[in-house]
Amino acid sequence: KIRCSKVADIESQMNKGHQNRTVGSTLMNIDSSRSHSLFTIWVERISGEDSEEQHIRAGKLNLVDLAGSERQAKTGAQGDRLREATKINLS
Repeated sequence: KIRCSKVADIESQMNKGHQNRTVGSTLMNIDSSRSHSLFTIWVERISGEDSEEQHIRAGKLNLVDLAGSERQAKTGAQGDRLREATKINLS
């Protein structure tokens, strides 16, 4: 978990995750995801900090990018890309 207090902090973490993604080109998609990604963002807001009664509002946002599972016959995948697609389709 990484605590972020500004939008820029969240964007920085999202960029790190984006750089770690694995993508590959197929006939169906130039930037086909070849790995799964999951980002969970927890948002908390505390109101009434200066009063005796505080209220906390919380929420959770899940952003999910599943690896591409295109039909192998339509992707034109061969060799390593074909073996990779087979494993993705099993996950």
